[in-house]
Amino acid sequence: MTIKTAKKMRDGAEPRPSSRMAAQDRRQQILDVAVQLFSQKGFRGTTTKEIALAAGVNEAIIFRHFATKSDLYTAIMDRKACSADIQAMQNALEEAMDAGDDRQVFERLAFHMLEFHECDDTAIRLLFYSALEGHELADMIFRNHISKTHRQLAEYVKKRIAEGAFRRVDPMVAVRGFMGMIINQVMHKKFFERHGSQTPNLTNRQAAEKFTDLFLASMTNHDYDNQRARRKR
Repeated sequence: MTIKTAKKMRDGAEPRPSSRMAAQDRRQQILDVAVQLFSQKGFRGTTTKEIALAAGVNEAIIFRHFATKSDLYTAIMDRKACSADIQAMQNALEEAMDAGDDRQVFERLAFHMLEFHECDDTAIRLLFYSALEGHELADMIFRNHISKTHRQLAEYVKKRIAEGAFRRVDPMVAVRGFMGMIINQVMHKKFFERHGSQTPNLTNRQAAEKFTDLFLASMTNHDYDNQRARRKR
């Protein structure tokens, strides 16, 4: 946002439409501005008029690209979900699951999630704002992304329990415990590190390794390991 545009926002004046863009470029610009404002002020605190002012367009242009606010929210969610980082995480997770490599399943997931949030300052804020405000986007994010990943991991844990590799526990509780370590690390780095939080100074790779160590140490069925060792003799 330019100083000139910001001044017009303070003065309450309508900005002149900015130079003409291709429709796709304009759509992307509106999404960029909307994401920044929503992550800074929340959904209730951000109006389409403010988005238009920050983007340097008339409010009608917003509705030309997004007929309703719900369409705008859906577009934001889709863009996050289809990002290269999210796709890379999903591919790495599926590859490790197919190989049955427990360490790689959980370590890769943790590493990619930590990397994603380190590079994206808005995702965790959008999630928290939408949840705290009871916003429809929170349900969309949870149903289509968070819950989907949890179920995918829980099915893997359930399979490994059936095979005897993991102890008999509730798979979803185990998954939520693992994901909790990751999100707690993200929250500390995003929100509390500047306030002198005693978060260990770990790289994302180191954190992923340590979280996986803790998780597998609690999940491993040592009788299964002993039986495998005896079979190899």
